[in-house]
Amino acid sequence: MIKAVIFDLDNTLLNFSKMKQYAVEASIHGMIEAGLEMSPEQAQEKIEQIYSVKGVEYQQVFDDFITKEIGTLDHKLLAAGIVAYRKAKEACLVLYPNVKSTLIKLAKQGLLLGVVSDAPAREAWKRICYLSLHHFFDAVVTFEDTGVHKPSAKPFQLIVKRLGITARESLMLGDWPERDVIGAKEVGMKTAFARYGDRFGTKHSGADYDLDDFSQLLDIIDAENKK
Repeated sequence: MIKAVIFDLDNTLLNFSKMKQYAVEASIHGMIEAGLEMSPEQAQEKIEQIYSVKGVEYQQVFDDFITKEIGTLDHKLLAAGIVAYRKAKEACLVLYPNVKSTLIKLAKQGLLLGVVSDAPAREAWKRICYLSLHHFFDAVVTFEDTGVHKPSAKPFQLIVKRLGITARESLMLGDWPERDVIGAKEVGMKTAFARYGDRFGTKHSGADYDLDDFSQLLDIIDAENKK
């Protein structure tokens, strides 16, 4: 019996990769318009290098980029980049099709809803609140809650504990098989792969179910609870 559905956040509920791409591109153009003497392609490469080392959630990426490239932190360039980034981020931060309507239906069925994200707590909650999802979830686990990333068992164990269920009474949906599917399976959860958010060209997810649309969760839960 499935009593709870648990979700990864980025590229499962919202298209984080698309948002990040557009926001970084906008920030680069903002800095160039403010006086940065560099091609967009060069700036993109250098910023991606910083993210590859510090992580995609690194908040001082533009500080590091500007300081390294011109030898000092030019606050005009920094402000131009941050403002452009934030404007583009807000414009592009959107849910995948059918997410909100499906969450409403799941909640009306009495299912508990949770999130397990590797994102920092502040950033995860900012995205959740911006998209007006904060009233849907009965529990949210972020990186700060355990200090480890998926596929460690700890985030999955903590979410089911907070929801007051067992792992076998839950289904985990995520876009990254090596983290979401493997970690959830190891603690005994049913698993679903968000194929619509896949960034790696995954052929075999290893999940119990592969989803091309978020709304397919409704049929999956119905089938599981009829067994």
